[in-house]
Amino acid sequence: MARIEVNHIRHSYLPNPQKDQDFALKEVHYTFEDGGAYALLGPSGCGKTTLLNIISGLLHPSHGKLLFNGRDVTNLSTQERNIAQVFQFPVIYDTMTVYDNLAFPLRNRRVPEADVDRKVRETLDMIDLASMANRKARRLTADQKQKISLGRGLVRSDVNAILFDEPLTVIDPHMKWVLRSQLKQLHRRFGYTMVYVTHDQTEALTFADQVVVMYDGGIVQIGTPAELFERPSHTFVGYFIGSPGMNVLPVSLEGRTAKLGAQRIELPGVPKAGAGAVELGIRPEYVRLGREGMAVQVSKVEDVGRHKVVRANLEGKEIAAVIGEDDEVPADPKVSFDPAGINIYADSWRVEMGA
Repeated sequence: MARIEVNHIRHSYLPNPQKDQDFALKEVHYTFEDGGAYALLGPSGCGKTTLLNIISGLLHPSHGKLLFNGRDVTNLSTQERNIAQVFQFPVIYDTMTVYDNLAFPLRNRRVPEADVDRKVRETLDMIDLASMANRKARRLTADQKQKISLGRGLVRSDVNAILFDEPLTVIDPHMKWVLRSQLKQLHRRFGYTMVYVTHDQTEALTFADQVVVMYDGGIVQIGTPAELFERPSHTFVGYFIGSPGMNVLPVSLEGRTAKLGAQRIELPGVPKAGAGAVELGIRPEYVRLGREGMAVQVSKVEDVGRHKVVRANLEGKEIAAVIGEDDEVPADPKVSFDPAGINIYADSWRVEMGA
């Protein structure tokens, strides 16, 4: 496995980029540690696949360097980098059997046949295709073919890293959960360096130890799932992670008090905010609905199974609150904010609070 250093890398698909907006990938400087499980998470067009393809060698960056264990590999091919990559849609040999598809990358490296057989059968069991080992790949469904593609990435034990580009798109929801769990188990067992691209927050948060949230060609936050939920560094992270996303409300500050219209909200500390637009962010899980606090007008109650989402209006702003499945909405509802869940943002970036 490899320690992957992304050293001040930028990339543009234009021949002569001049300004920041010309770059699909703005400057990224980060190290993926040897044996780590990472997810690149963000919406379409944010630069996550561009970054993955630069790591794999499918793209040459416009600026910057890429290092594997301290060695500059910027100009090396994917094969020279010893990378396994699993793409969004299946890349397999239809005329081969399932077994031979998995054996191919090992035989191509002249691995002894006994080791090929052991590793292939181990991988077939893991992706639940052992009963189809001797079937031609062309006869399989799309999700079964993608499982073969996943298996081809997992069968090798000599790779520097395994890269996944939205590999579960064509797989049914239950199998997605199974394969995510199996990938996690594989990582814990063998310590592969894994980088997983997805726009699905559930995939990212259940797979990765560290989630790299990307937006508009750059990285806005890197952290554990808990860090991203509790302390989003940017309002985009608050919007994008969580269901429903974080409430973001425009406020003005007065010491350790935030003012929203006629309402005054006590803060857990004094924000160190300079000039710029100031907003208060609080996740619906930290909005308390009851008979005390700030008056709201409820517009909708959504029963989503294990809890309810209450949509309401506070001082002309839409907010969401999460309540228990069996909880009732009061006749004259009011809300209060748990101080532990309050974040303050200046120009979309989180600011620290002093005592």
